[in-house]
Amino acid sequence: MIERKQRRWRGGVSAMRMRSALLMVWAALLLTALALPAAAATRAWLDRDSIGAGESVTLNIETDQGLAAPEYAPLRAQFALSDEVNSRQMQMVNGQVTAKSLFGVALTPRDTGTIDIPSLRVGNERTAPLRLQVAAAAPAPAGSTRAGDPAQLGNADVFVQTVADDAQPYVQQSVGVVVRLYLGVPLTSGELDLDPPAGAALQRIGDDVQSRREIDGRMFTIVERRYLLVPERSGPLTLPGARFRGRGPSGFFDDYFGRGGDLSARSAAQTLQVRAQPANAPQPWLPLHDLRLRYTATPQRAAVGEAADIVVEASARGATQAQFPELPTPSVDGAQVFAEPPQFDEKFVDGSPQLKITRRYSIVPQTAGPLRVSGLRVPWWDVAAGSAREASLPDLDLQVLPGRAAPAAPAAPASAAAPSVAAAPTDNAVTPTHAVSGWLGSLPLWMALAALFALLWLATLVWAWRRGRGAPAPAGAHAAPVASDAAPRARYGLPDLRKALDAGGLDEVAAILCAQAGVADLDALLTRLDDPAQREAVLRLQRARWGGAGDVPGARAALRQAFWAGPRWRDAPRKHGKDELPPLYPRDA
Repeated sequence: MIERKQRRWRGGVSAMRMRSALLMVWAALLLTALALPAAAATRAWLDRDSIGAGESVTLNIETDQGLAAPEYAPLRAQFALSDEVNSRQMQMVNGQVTAKSLFGVALTPRDTGTIDIPSLRVGNERTAPLRLQVAAAAPAPAGSTRAGDPAQLGNADVFVQTVADDAQPYVQQSVGVVVRLYLGVPLTSGELDLDPPAGAALQRIGDDVQSRREIDGRMFTIVERRYLLVPERSGPLTLPGARFRGRGPSGFFDDYFGRGGDLSARSAAQTLQVRAQPANAPQPWLPLHDLRLRYTATPQRAAVGEAADIVVEASARGATQAQFPELPTPSVDGAQVFAEPPQFDEKFVDGSPQLKITRRYSIVPQTAGPLRVSGLRVPWWDVAAGSAREASLPDLDLQVLPGRAAPAAPAAPASAAAPSVAAAPTDNAVTPTHAVSGWLGSLPLWMALAALFALLWLATLVWAWRRGRGAPAPAGAHAAPVASDAAPRARYGLPDLRKALDAGGLDEVAAILCAQAGVADLDALLTRLDDPAQREAVLRLQRARWGGAGDVPGARAALRQAFWAGPRWRDAPRKHGKDELPPLYPRDA
């Protein structure tokens, strides 16, 4: 009796120790997770990358170092500083209160050209260096306070300027229009409007940009608003003048005489001569100021059945995303080419629209030996020279190594970082790629060690608990997860699958289906599917990926039709254990 009580007492103590240890493990993991957003972050950026002589640019600095403030002393040699502002905000992240401070200062360059903004100290950290392009001084805009200049209508305190980047555009050419409002007095309220012209589409682009500039010895605040103009027919095109109405500070006599500080100005209308599309223009019609192509990443090695990635970047001046055609997919003899959806980046630079397109191509060789990937070629029309041109990339020559007997496991989804891609320098230089070191390489050393220690501690506790109970480990504890009869894993849901079916590659669809089934390859996936139509769609996927004459569009359509409602799995056989209790109500009754 006493011995039995002692065993119960020891068992209770062991259970208490086990619960305490598990609580300590979870507390350590929770502290590690909460510590992730607590790392200090300090960054700096400019509201514009290029300005004109005499204009100002705003430098913004954000930090979460409490009361730390930036040191502006290194800037005074190259800039005149003004309008320093700062703000502070607090937010709750993962149950932890964080505070961020935002600092702003207006910088007026003392010189022109390329100016490097040095790294600034903010508390215990430093900002990254920045670069600013300052254009040479330009004459004062028409309609300033100079007498006898009829280009602008307005008073000496405010005037408006409208500038189009091309006075003789072509039909369907993207024309950048910049409206600048010059204010010599403070403004309490106001409206700036530009009516769309007849025979063209006009669209406002981005947010207003403010700066300061000295004109004729007087400092003006400049509000810059950008528009995109697309002519729809040839012939004269009248661009109406921009209108401004607002209110400035008013004095006693202004109120007495009824003027009340009203401000108004209007820019002069402009006439653009729109040219028709030339008869010898290449198709599709692409009028641009400039177009350049370059490789940003190329494969270091290639093997049969393995995807080698190539990333191409196109930079177009005078184009928008809606106007630019899709970058073509190269045709490679002896290999299949899969193209991902392109990524677009639109912005305004020096009054003209700029577009950058980035697209990734996965090339799967089918035979070993030399392989030539033809460089992309995009025809376009040079609006300045009035002639047809072609942007091209050099061909890539790869030596394909023999692959493995079985096809490789499905590739990771396209949203994950590809291990065979690395950044390349400017121009058309071809840069070899390097493999990433995995997700552990991106974590700090202390975080990786803490996570590893917590996992080892937890494994030790589980081992001690099983040993204390004296029960052997389950027979299937060491079985490979791909060979188990467990239910399909839920790492990816139906929305992820539908997204891949709509816009992802075939490799991404295969990876998501295998992850949902908890298997390693498509052959094992076929054994888990219960719907014949879904199995047939997977077979077409295999033929499209690895077959010599695979129908990629047909395979995608079959996958979308079969799996749009989700995969249908076969029921796993139910295994009755020896210790299973009999049913409460017999079925024969």
